Amino acid sequence: MMHVLSSRILLRPTDPERSRSFYREKLGLEVFREFGTGPERGTVYFLGGGFLEVSGRSDSPPSAGLELWLQVGDAQAAYEQLARLGVPIQRPPAKEPWGLIEMWTADPDGVNICVVEVPEDHPMRYRPGI
Repeated sequence: MMHVLSSRILLRPTDPERSRSFYREKLGLEVFREFGTGPERGTVYFLGGGFLEVSGRSDSPPSAGLELWLQVGDAQAAYEQLARLGVPIQRPPAKEPWGLIEMWTADPDGVNICVVEVPEDHPMRYRPGI
């Protein structure tokens, strides 16, 4: 069995500066590390238990199947902050039939981002024996 010590999503944007600006200034992700130089340098952001690396450049946007799931403490507050910063919101926060509160936006290349709040009474919060 493979024992994974760390993980990250590798994103090759069509416009690296625009994407770095979006993830740092709009979403407010904290930088874990940076490497290289120039416009295609790499920036690795904290994503809770993982990382998002924005580096290099691609001639085409990432696959439509790529989506990010970002859990936050308060989806409504995240919505208000993103709206204030002019981030286009695909769908404002709403409680889904499965009990999560989800809001949808996208990065500059169209990567869908689900901002999720897990309510206190949701089964995902239940941890037997803890």
